[in-house]
Amino acid sequence: MTRIIINCFFLFFTLIGSAQEKNVFDVARKGTLVEMKAIYDKNTELVNTVDDRKSSPLILACYKNNEEVALFLADKVKDINYNSGMGTALMATIMSGNSKILEKLISQKANLNLSDSQGKTALIYATFFNKNEIVKTLIKAGADITSKDNDGKKALDFATFNKNTELIILLNK
Repeated sequence: MTRIIINCFFLFFTLIGSAQEKNVFDVARKGTLVEMKAIYDKNTELVNTVDDRKSSPLILACYKNNEEVALFLADKVKDINYNSGMGTALMATIMSGNSKILEKLISQKANLNLSDSQGKTALIYATFFNKNEIVKTLIKAGADITSKDNDGKKALDFATFNKNTELIILLNK
């Protein structure tokens, strides 16, 4: 009888422990590099999966500014330019404003001119959110300043709307 009770407790705690284990998406959002490396070591393909919203671990890590994990994933994913329809890892990095991740993605040959389902590029987003240093970095890396979104607006139009003189001058070439 005692043995049955001990086995039941063991089974119970084993199930609880495995239920609390973080998946690749949880770790991408707010986990550690050690956790992501452990996931990668178990199954290298998990870093290339997408969740129910079509977000990849790299996109999530970039959006949530999980720098160490994003930098690790940038070296491991098969498609640095994966586009969820809501955007790419590069676009997600614009939202977090992390220049280290931005530079890493650029060095990994992220396509600067991909657009999301609204036709917006990373440059348009950076301009819309007045991220001047990021705009400069993207232009220096070769982003197309003439790209238009689905409404026919260029980054310059958003700089003008925001009355951002520095970006207006920079994009008015």
